[in-house]
Amino acid sequence: MKYLYYILIVCFLLVNSTLNAQDKYRSHTVKNGETISSISKEYGISEGEIIRLNPELSNGVSALNVLILPVNVVINTTTQEVKFKKHRVKRRETLYSISKKYNVSVGNIKKFNKHLYANELRKGEKLKIPINLKEIAIEVIENTTNENNTSSKTATHTIIAKETKYGIARKYGITIVELEQLNPNLREGLKIGNTLNVPNTSSAGSSVIEEGLYEFYEVQPKEGFFRLKVKFGLSKEEIVALNPYAKEGLKDGMILKIPKKGGLVISEHSNVVNLENEIINRSKKKLVVMLPFQLNKIKSDTLDSDKDLLIGNRTLRVALDFYSGVLMATEFAKEKGISLEVEVLDTQASENKVASLIAKNDFSNVDAVIGPLLEKNVIKATQLLKKTDTPIFSPLSNREMKISSNLFQTMPTDAMLENAMIDFIKENSEGKNIILVCDAKRSEQKAKIISALPSTKTISLRKEAYIYVDDIQAKIDETKENWVILESRDPVLVSNVVGLLNGMPEEAKLRLFTLDKDRVYDFHDISNFHLAHLGFTFPSINKSYNYKEPNAFVTSYKNKYGVLPNKYAARGFDVAYDVILRLASADDMYDATSNDYITEYVENKFQYSKKLFSGYQNNAFYIVKYDENLQFEVVK
Repeated sequence: MKYLYYILIVCFLLVNSTLNAQDKYRSHTVKNGETISSISKEYGISEGEIIRLNPELSNGVSALNVLILPVNVVINTTTQEVKFKKHRVKRRETLYSISKKYNVSVGNIKKFNKHLYANELRKGEKLKIPINLKEIAIEVIENTTNENNTSSKTATHTIIAKETKYGIARKYGITIVELEQLNPNLREGLKIGNTLNVPNTSSAGSSVIEEGLYEFYEVQPKEGFFRLKVKFGLSKEEIVALNPYAKEGLKDGMILKIPKKGGLVISEHSNVVNLENEIINRSKKKLVVMLPFQLNKIKSDTLDSDKDLLIGNRTLRVALDFYSGVLMATEFAKEKGISLEVEVLDTQASENKVASLIAKNDFSNVDAVIGPLLEKNVIKATQLLKKTDTPIFSPLSNREMKISSNLFQTMPTDAMLENAMIDFIKENSEGKNIILVCDAKRSEQKAKIISALPSTKTISLRKEAYIYVDDIQAKIDETKENWVILESRDPVLVSNVVGLLNGMPEEAKLRLFTLDKDRVYDFHDISNFHLAHLGFTFPSINKSYNYKEPNAFVTSYKNKYGVLPNKYAARGFDVAYDVILRLASADDMYDATSNDYITEYVENKFQYSKKLFSGYQNNAFYIVKYDENLQFEVVK
């Protein structure tokens, strides 16, 4: 662990770097002993072109570097400095139309937006357009059909009964506007038997839909597949199955065939979206990570004292574990072609240091701040950065805070978890006998439970603050399942109740619940075998990954650090990767949280909502239980 500590500190000092995009169809992983010169000879590409495509190589090439290389290109190199103009892709634009607008070839647009070699152009994404390439000749030889040669031939369509403009447009994969452009008289209405000009190929089947089962939907500006998934509960695959032409991407005004509500069974997880498939904003993202590394306490000449610092400082250990996960998230983002600039600041666990760092650094162009770690420092950073409206992500605090509009609380509050557990029990309480064991310090929770579940039977504690087996037997109903809710943070009482319940006969059909799985359940006298036997169920901010199942993050982490990630490392990855993907799927973080969708990663999920006159709160959590294999099973 000591060596991992020093590795992470070195990474902290060097991490302010740019992560550049790559094209999966034109990549080369550098092997031991390879140089820029040898790679140049292997592929027949000039060294200057390799460096131009991979600017990070200006300091040399290293084994395992992934390089972007052109395929089948003829290059006339030049020392001319390329100037760029930013272009945001609009509805119905194509690479061909953009190339004509700026008088630049499609090949040159792809050269400086390398993801376009492998991916379709998407509405809303930002492109770098070279505007002074008169002396640079680049011919990209591709096997795809040239957009210049797109057929303009049209066919005719005879209007039949029950057809509508929406249905006809959908049938031929065009928008209402495009249909009207082909048929100027269409605004006068449809008449049975009349003919219309349409594209020469239809791809969507009938233009008449089954009444009661489906309806037509017109795609709105800025809508992609994941936004439609939130709205209709349909995956990209399901939409394409109903609308084959949508396989090439959605555009504003496109007409889709959508099942009416009640006409399709929607998965309970239908609003969980994968933002890796929704990347449209490829401009460089600038992140700041603020964590209490406390470098001021490190004495480089005394390794033993540094080791003691690590052992005795829990905050530092948590910060390092969390940071190791953040580093993995930036590597995953690079593999997705997302360009990042990451700056890491040491808060030294001090409010004054946080204020000093913010005063000395320019945050006006920062897309998001992850951290600080400690609650008091989160509040300080939020207040100071409110003027620049910089999003602040509080990674590990779930306490109620007086939060500003720029604060994102990534953890649900205790109150949210308690209410969710009560709702779960209430929704499933039919035919159950509910029994409550509660000490005096949890009286507020007792009142909430009884208010929601009036028929609950309560067990009063003895003077010694514990119960006897007779107390439980008196409340058990042998004709029903008996659900016992235990509310206490006293390890003696919890151990007492768990032990008694575990000793009851199977006929009692017992199951144990709590509104808050505090650290008390980790007390050495409380057996995990007993908890598993009782189907112990509780609300949780996170789930636990199963190390036996394939997981890209877990495998990569173990390969990099030699150990399995703990919950803080997993959370560092989940929080950072979610922030990065949200920024890459929208204009900014506020736009990325304007929809009520859920994202889910290794152990955590996120569903942000805007609080009135305040910031953003993550509302996503799990209801989990111990299964017979001592694993946490997600039940909701």
